[in-house]
Amino acid sequence: MQTGTLHLYTDLAIKSLDEFVFGSAPHPLRLNNGLVIGGGTVYPELNFTLPSMSIDDSTMQEVRQQYRAMIQDACARAVALNQAGIVVEFELLPDMTLNPVWGAEITAILRETLDDYHAKYGLLSALRVTPNDIREFERPPQLRSGKLWEDMLRSFELCAKEGADLLSIESTGGKEMHDEAIVAGDLPASVFSLGVLASRDMAYLWDAIVDISARYHCIPAGDSACGFANTAMVLAESKYVPKVWAAVIRVMTVARSLVAYERGAVGPSKDCAYEGPYLKAITGYPIALEGAEAAVAHFSPIGNIARATADLWSNESVQNVKLLGGMAPTVSMEQLIYATRLMNTASHHGMADARHLRDWFTESDANLDPQAYVLRPDVVLTLADKIIAEPTPYRRTHLAALATLDVLEQAHANQELALSAQEAQWLKRLRRQAMTLPESEDDFIGQMVDEIDSDKVRLGQYGLT
Repeated sequence: MQTGTLHLYTDLAIKSLDEFVFGSAPHPLRLNNGLVIGGGTVYPELNFTLPSMSIDDSTMQEVRQQYRAMIQDACARAVALNQAGIVVEFELLPDMTLNPVWGAEITAILRETLDDYHAKYGLLSALRVTPNDIREFERPPQLRSGKLWEDMLRSFELCAKEGADLLSIESTGGKEMHDEAIVAGDLPASVFSLGVLASRDMAYLWDAIVDISARYHCIPAGDSACGFANTAMVLAESKYVPKVWAAVIRVMTVARSLVAYERGAVGPSKDCAYEGPYLKAITGYPIALEGAEAAVAHFSPIGNIARATADLWSNESVQNVKLLGGMAPTVSMEQLIYATRLMNTASHHGMADARHLRDWFTESDANLDPQAYVLRPDVVLTLADKIIAEPTPYRRTHLAALATLDVLEQAHANQELALSAQEAQWLKRLRRQAMTLPESEDDFIGQMVDEIDSDKVRLGQYGLT
């Protein structure tokens, strides 16, 4: 593991279930314009993207026009609905990171419009910019040097310079091994990918992102294990892998994503980081989440329970296509505003009412799918406390697997969680695999390296030989 860790979390920032609720975080983020995230109000975070089209020199003028129209219409709808504040996420498409100038141009367009609506209408806003992890375009990935690494960092720098408030990424170090682990139901390989490879990559990558954030006065927001846990969730939704396996992977990603905070990230975490409730419980920083309104991008079994502890509520990503009501991003903005309005109304009536609504969000999903069950706020606090009792990402990832299996087995035995006979058998299979892993990370690495295909994984890119 890279040296120089800024902060090792050993205790929960949120210890009481009464304090674990949407809109409120122990360490809220205050932007210079007055927007406070995690200070008692849930804000919508709109994410939009282009319709299917090529991006090149000949189409860039149309690309600029589309983003300008999307942000102007979304802001206008927010003002029309008397919304006080919004967050907008610009997820760069791969071509916009490969050509960093293009991503920066769009960032400047979004920044200009957000500033204009603040000046004219008092609309508070924050702009999250998320460059694409283009390092995976080379196989096996070269993670710490080379043109793709340099272009990605350049993209962060130029977007920061053009006005990004929050910097994020959905990083993919370790994914080159994890995809096969998901399909094979290979728990040791998943633990190696997340607890050894991905965690090492996170340390190296987030040192660079935090440095860029400091130089350009941006907020290093956080990462997402989307490429790991959400891949498993989508495969489980299509019945390619068991739901309990996807649930165990979800909790195993916590240690990997926590590394960003140990290197200096302060939230809000990414919307697609469903490990976010664990990160909020451990760090106290606000989080973004997504659920029912994210069906425009993907289906999930956690459409309501994800709201329980969210500080920003997002739609994931919606293409700029025409619907009967209007353009899809504008429709998503309206949906998010109404969703957060209900949450904030409950909070304004008092914490007791906020907790009541939180519990309804939880109850509506939790017993129907193990992936929802592991997002129950009480389960999150229990598992998070156990995870951070371990000192390293590997030990935390291993413990996460064992503890999650304990919780799911107990829930099934108590008839709190409905599982098919096949899913229940998978709990036993995963338990047997988890019990074979050694306590020593060095011993585990020694066991695994001989199985690594050097044509797929460059161990040297993770500081391993």
